[in-house]
Amino acid sequence: MEDKNLKISIAHLYPKLLNLYGDIGNIITLKKRCEWRGITVEFEEINMGDTIAAHDLYFIGGGQDKQQEDVAAELYKNKENLLAQRDKGAVFLGICGGYQLFGHYYQPHNKEKLKGISLLDAYTVAGNKRFIGNVTAKTDLVTPETLVGFENHSGLTYIQGDTKPLAVVTTGNGNNGKDKTEGAYFKNVFGTYLHGSFLPKNPHFADFLIELALEKRYGEKIKLSKLNDEIENMTHENLVGKAY
Repeated sequence: MEDKNLKISIAHLYPKLLNLYGDIGNIITLKKRCEWRGITVEFEEINMGDTIAAHDLYFIGGGQDKQQEDVAAELYKNKENLLAQRDKGAVFLGICGGYQLFGHYYQPHNKEKLKGISLLDAYTVAGNKRFIGNVTAKTDLVTPETLVGFENHSGLTYIQGDTKPLAVVTTGNGNNGKDKTEGAYFKNVFGTYLHGSFLPKNPHFADFLIELALEKRYGEKIKLSKLNDEIENMTHENLVGKAY
């Protein structure tokens, strides 16, 4: 199936609270890369107290601990619904704090544990060191295999079970600064610490998510038409291997 005259539904979860370091750029990238191909985007912004309807793709960004606490309680109310959407093939992308809440829990320093929604078999505990800087990592999910982005977190995330690392770090710290993993994925759920913004700097991964979301909606694989990514690719290559 060609990508003309198709549509996709995207939900942005809690953007008023979780939108650090240009995370909104990920939504802009998804919408524009669809629209440039003639794919209609049905978009919904989900805020506190809103009902979360069924969508093809869900995005959630990062935030400070206070905002993360507020969102954690709200997100947990929707846990069973979102787990059901995951198992129907919906695509999820979580950045930093949002990624942490995709796991079982986040344990801050000297505070109550924040319950996650267990989309990923992972957990996060607060560390004593802050990881800040550019990251380069390699994944076997897309071609080219290189991912770049900016990390700024003290949470240490550990993955287990059927959840796999999104990528292996070649520059930077990644999930916990020890095992060289960056991010995680299970089914069509993806989490990463890469801000600034992740998808504008990695257009090939944005297209990967769009293809998965279209497959979820239409029940078959859809190959996206090519776009002119000269500027995006130059930005990507300029950051490969740079720590700061």
